[in-house]
Amino acid sequence: MTKQRDDTQDGRVSRRSFLKGGAAAGALAVAGCTGLTSNGSNGGGASGAILIFHAGSLATPFSAAEPQFEEETGIDVEREPKGSVASTQKITEQGRQASVLGVSDFRLIRDRVVPDFGDWYAILATNAMSIQYREDSTGAGDISKDNWWKGLSRDDVTIGHSDPAVDPGGYRAVMTQQLGKEFFQGERLYDESTYQKLRENSVVPTGTETNLKGQLKSGELDYAFYYQSISSVTDLPSIDLQPEVDLSKASSEYANHYAKAVVETDSGTFEGVPIAYGITVPSVAPNPEGGARWIEYMIDGPGEEILTESGLQLVNPTVVPESGADSVPSSVMDAAEAQSSLGPLEL
Repeated sequence: MTKQRDDTQDGRVSRRSFLKGGAAAGALAVAGCTGLTSNGSNGGGASGAILIFHAGSLATPFSAAEPQFEEETGIDVEREPKGSVASTQKITEQGRQASVLGVSDFRLIRDRVVPDFGDWYAILATNAMSIQYREDSTGAGDISKDNWWKGLSRDDVTIGHSDPAVDPGGYRAVMTQQLGKEFFQGERLYDESTYQKLRENSVVPTGTETNLKGQLKSGELDYAFYYQSISSVTDLPSIDLQPEVDLSKASSEYANHYAKAVVETDSGTFEGVPIAYGITVPSVAPNPEGGARWIEYMIDGPGEEILTESGLQLVNPTVVPESGADSVPSSVMDAAEAQSSLGPLEL
């Protein structure tokens, strides 16, 4: 039984508490409902419980890491996966508290969490955009990496992506489509009219990218834009996109090209940059020691292999901004490197 909590659930469920059963389970459940405002019944330090707000694309590795982390540390983990914009807003706008915030766009922490709700962050992984489909999706027999835009611009095709206002996977899907019409090294994949047709065929049936899989399998969608880390670990066919549109290349040349893509949403305007995941212990964390322990586990422990097996590309070593290095917990700093930038990314 998982302790992942989504917005349709009224309460949180704790795996360790469930396994222990009886009064202990009830006590931890009550603690969860109060927002985890203490370090838990096991005393101070890295013990008790932690609540993690995180990107939907981190659900697979975080779920896989959770049991062993709990076994090794005695820290009870509860998670709330949601789009990274919405996850950040829980802290910055809704007044909620969590001991870890993990997002698929590090800029959400850099620009919205620091300095009012946090002092530092780490960049731990990268990703790429991809397209997933079914073998019986409309036009699937003819689609390839070299012509995907032709199949997706047909009149009888439905494309899905997550909500750009709550999820970077959503605004990155739009950016991928935008970039295909922009010249890179003297060439472009398609023209403006093809881009407009892709947008006409695109729908937003869900808030987060992980929910797209079910709608794709059910036939509600023919194709879905989401992260390569998600498509690589599912049983549906997928297409890895050209680097000029997949937002994967952290070089100045590609970054300048990605910056041509701009998406305006109700939650802000986002400019295209290479994909980089960020993670932090917010300053409002009820259990900062436990939060730091989780991050250490993911960047310098079994979590590294789990992240890789889940399709993410590790930033090795993990990078933290020089400007906030003094605030980074020593256990995290021991496994990280302080820099002022990461390639073309300003930290």
